[in-house]
Amino acid sequence: MSVLETERRRIAGGELVDFFREIHRRHEEEKITFLCIGTDRSTGDALGPLVGSRLEEHGFAHVVGTLEYPCDADNLEQRLAAIPADHIIIAIDASLGASTSVGNYLVSAQPLFPAQSVGHSLPAAGHYSVAGVVNVKGPKPYWTLQMTSLYKVMQMAEEITAAILMAFKS
Repeated sequence: MSVLETERRRIAGGELVDFFREIHRRHEEEKITFLCIGTDRSTGDALGPLVGSRLEEHGFAHVVGTLEYPCDADNLEQRLAAIPADHIIIAIDASLGASTSVGNYLVSAQPLFPAQSVGHSLPAAGHYSVAGVVNVKGPKPYWTLQMTSLYKVMQMAEEITAAILMAFKS
């Protein structure tokens, strides 16, 4: 069974490096863009921008979405349009899910749908996707994202960043 399945599957942080290694094996690093979706204005939704900022600090050239310049619901379409057409996009975003999934990742060789947890309809993003389940999905998703543990989100951002570094830089 391939690490890169089209069906979304839940994995633990330790399995992320295999997911990213397979992408790196299939595509030139110069043609990969990390699309890190989210905002710095909500603790739970800061996962993507935290990863984007860390990737930039480690010298990755093609990163869209950082704490300084987030890629969020207001600018997603414009930011997507600015990515070169020949690039492979790895979309990274926070997600809400089942209590048994918190701290895990939903990965796939297909796009993710940003802001789906909060009921928005934004365009699909990415050739590959990583959705970090930062908290439990409930009746008040905006409140849940605001009240999500910053420690948990930062821990997950570091886990994703470390896996990308192991896959692409070693």
